[in-house]
Amino acid sequence: MNVLIVYYSMYGHIHRMAEAVAEGVREVPGAEAVLRRVPETLPPDVLEKMGAVEPQKAFAHIPVATVDELASADAIIFGTPTRFGNMCGQMRQFLDATGGLWVKGSLVGKAAGVFTSSATQHGGQESTILTFHTFLLHQGMVIVGLPYTFAGQTRIDEITGGSPYGASTIAGGQGERLPSENDLAGARFQGRHVAQIAAKLNG
Repeated sequence: MNVLIVYYSMYGHIHRMAEAVAEGVREVPGAEAVLRRVPETLPPDVLEKMGAVEPQKAFAHIPVATVDELASADAIIFGTPTRFGNMCGQMRQFLDATGGLWVKGSLVGKAAGVFTSSATQHGGQESTILTFHTFLLHQGMVIVGLPYTFAGQTRIDEITGGSPYGASTIAGGQGERLPSENDLAGARFQGRHVAQIAAKLNG
């Protein structure tokens, strides 16, 4: 069973979460996790000014996703940073190229989930995932979130990401905060949960 993890990461936070999601997927017998990045849309000089060139070298080895790979996957988990309470432009542009899949119904019935990050604790994580869900519904996919059986999202002893809609992390205004162990645990849980649901859907 092929679980595709498609993400965009500018400074590495979503990449680290994607790795944790993949770890969770691999805990399910017979499930293979495949990591893919969506194409970059910003020119190199802009990325340089944003201080993103060096951080992106850490995951430059991850292949760039193609739309056709979505159709061949048994389940898909998407990762995007928050941009004003919505997905980033790079992810939006990639998804806008999936019209051919929609016409054919290629994604109908596939399990799908979303994880995210934001600079601040209340920076639009939930709205980013919820607005992403509209794409999944238009494609006929089966939305899988992060249930409260992941007890880490009820913690009040530390600042943490995670909601019933999906795993998340808080990056900090300067990207100085890396995903906490609890954030990563939520990502692993969601990866495992999506893979388990996909296994049931695929019989």
